[in-house]
Amino acid sequence: MGMNTQNILIRPFEFPKDYAEVYALWENAGDGIHLRASDELDEIRKKLERDPNLFLVAQADDSIIGTVLGGFDGRRGMMYHLAVLKRYQRKGIANLLVDALEEKLKEKGCIRYYLLVTKDNKEAISFYKKRGWENMNDLHVFAKSLD
Repeated sequence: MGMNTQNILIRPFEFPKDYAEVYALWENAGDGIHLRASDELDEIRKKLERDPNLFLVAQADDSIIGTVLGGFDGRRGMMYHLAVLKRYQRKGIANLLVDALEEKLKEKGCIRYYLLVTKDNKEAISFYKKRGWENMNDLHVFAKSLD
């Protein structure tokens, strides 16, 4: 089944209308997406207040088939939750989403951005390396919950 990516619409996430469909996509996206409290409806609302045009979805017909969530703090950007429904993977949709996010980040003045990938997610690592990402082996990632 070949897919013409010209039939794919990349558009901003619409809150709260798209939330249930997007959350279900994330739940079924495989091991690469780790859902946490920051993915709950109210947290997504707060995220959109800060970066209203950096949460993008890929739509085919009337269905959301992919997502990417970006952030920019004025210095560095981040990419989260790049996900494409299994049956639409390997058809160029992730590239469309990342290209669109990168354009939006550039418009905001972002010159460098980051992402997190689990070490065992070989498919994602391969995808990002093909797009020119470099593994920053000399860094440790730290996290702290503020609850």
